[in-house]
Amino acid sequence: MTMPDERSRAVVRTRKFLLSLTDAKETPRVPKRLREQALSILKHYPTRADMEIAAAACPLWFGRP
Repeated sequence: MTMPDERSRAVVRTRKFLLSLTDAKETPRVPKRLREQALSILKHYPTRADMEIAAAACPLWFGRP
């Protein structure tokens, strides 16, 4: 069973991963189309601040990141 803090950490870590895909210096062999998709997803992806709000509003689902 996934615990609330694990769920929040997964969201935060996924955001970091998507950000790394958009950085050509950090991930030089990633195709341009994949970088564009990652950037598109990030436009609507929750930030750490969003996750803190979610944790306060729904502590059974999200823990503090």
